[in-house]
Amino acid sequence: MNEGQDWVYSDIVKEHFMHPRNYLKGNENQFEYDAVGMVGNPICGDQMRMYIKVVDDKIFDIRWKTYGCASAIASTSALSELAKGKTLDEALKISAKDIDNYLGTLPKHKFHCSVLGHEALADAIKKYRENS
Repeated sequence: MNEGQDWVYSDIVKEHFMHPRNYLKGNENQFEYDAVGMVGNPICGDQMRMYIKVVDDKIFDIRWKTYGCASAIASTSALSELAKGKTLDEALKISAKDIDNYLGTLPKHKFHCSVLGHEALADAIKKYRENS
């Protein structure tokens, strides 16, 4: 592999970074959610918030905010697409590897970004279940 190739992003990563899906624009009060999960990585500084609206034990709608790099934004966008419409248990089974595969693989040193999204969603589901 040529030097610098480990920074190459797939077209789908670039698409999700440039045109993120389900991104929560503006104030959180503009989206009616049932629970919010939050996770951060003190090493890289990324932070993610995942907001879920649950109907009949399914993720009816999902929104998110991320402070992070292109990989973090693309991973959270992809996760929101994968989770929407799934039952809570199905959504919990979406792994960081599933997100990575959906995106056509992230650079190896950016894989942790897909883990953060998964953890933020799991935190939102946990909080929803604790308050239901």
